[in-house]
Amino acid sequence: MTEHTTSYYAASANKYEPFPTLSESITCDVCVVGGGYTGLSSALHLAEMGYDVVLLESARIGFGASGRNGGQLVNSYSRDIDVIENNYGPDAARMLGSMMFEGGEIIRERIKRYQIDCDYRPGGLFVALNHKQLATLEEQKENWERYGNTQLELLDANAIAKEVNTERYVGALLDRSGGHIHPLNLAIGEADAIRLNGGRVYEQSPVTKIQHSHPAVVSTEKGQVTARYVIVAGNAYLGDKVEPELAKRSMPCGTQVVTTEPLSADVAKSLIPNNYCVEDCNYLLDYYRLTGDNRLLYGGGVVYGARDPDDVERLIMPKLLKTFPQLKGVKIDYRWTGNFLLTLSRMPQFGRLSGNIYYMQGYSGHGVTCTHLAGRLVSEALRGDAERFDAFAKLPHYPFPGGRNLRIPFTAMGAAYYSLRDRLGV
Repeated sequence: MTEHTTSYYAASANKYEPFPTLSESITCDVCVVGGGYTGLSSALHLAEMGYDVVLLESARIGFGASGRNGGQLVNSYSRDIDVIENNYGPDAARMLGSMMFEGGEIIRERIKRYQIDCDYRPGGLFVALNHKQLATLEEQKENWERYGNTQLELLDANAIAKEVNTERYVGALLDRSGGHIHPLNLAIGEADAIRLNGGRVYEQSPVTKIQHSHPAVVSTEKGQVTARYVIVAGNAYLGDKVEPELAKRSMPCGTQVVTTEPLSADVAKSLIPNNYCVEDCNYLLDYYRLTGDNRLLYGGGVVYGARDPDDVERLIMPKLLKTFPQLKGVKIDYRWTGNFLLTLSRMPQFGRLSGNIYYMQGYSGHGVTCTHLAGRLVSEALRGDAERFDAFAKLPHYPFPGGRNLRIPFTAMGAAYYSLRDRLGV
């Protein structure tokens, strides 16, 4: 049995009735491979439409990045709309721009409709450590407002000092349509919603093979599913063997997170008075927020190739204390790492492996909101309206240069270069 990692989220997760392991041969309309946000969103949208849906998870619901991430609802994509306009042209930008803020709306709608208890709090800050970053945030505000976000406010040094009790930042962009959640509890709530809508969810059911046929056949260790359609949604935890073509186009990367002991209400409020989530503008960025029980959750850094760091606390504590030196001596109760899936373009990869087998992967660190959008788009495509899904599917999916063996050192070299730029403020 593969259980959740020893994270704060797993320790504070809502109790739920475990889902069974698949141990027979069954049939359905759609088989979804992966019990993270991409798979959950896809299965829930389809179940609500009346499709007979089966979801297969190799471990536990939210085992991967969906249950380990920073819990921040960050709008847009890992490459913002100005890069999309420059790289892919005005038509692609119009289509993708029209969907930039939809993922967060889907999450809020899910929380409300299914009364999911996941500590949702509105508002997110992008903070600038230098004036070049602040100028970039000014441009971001203009770009996002062009595509309909009217909930943005630019903060100067005095204003951000009232929002985050540190001297590190020269300004910030406040996005009131952002926010933060307990990500594992959101995943558990969505899985229960699938069950409520008649979908079948199986845990501890790793997929061993997908037969590309009509209908398709998905084999697990103890059973199989025959389905009209298959959605491959394993992301960084799919592995290289089930669909090798997808592995060539992406690379798992690890990020590290720590959570402090509970802070007093006064101390917690002194750090982030309005309880916004925060991320900085560095290439290798830091991100942090308060949890529902007044802990500081702090993450950052990237380990290329998904190697677990030897000492997460050793990597993160200097960053935490540089931001909040007043927390010197604070006890860390939880530390963990989780993998996300990086693409060369930093854009998500949607597409078809064959006529009835779809995939979505590679959110490159922007997965919480975009995965929920992905589920809606693939449900539209299966219904016969593929225009929005194909706006993503038409984007080029570049393989990493040098193949599997060289993708880690090449990407790590690039990260080292950008890390140096972060430190120099250029």
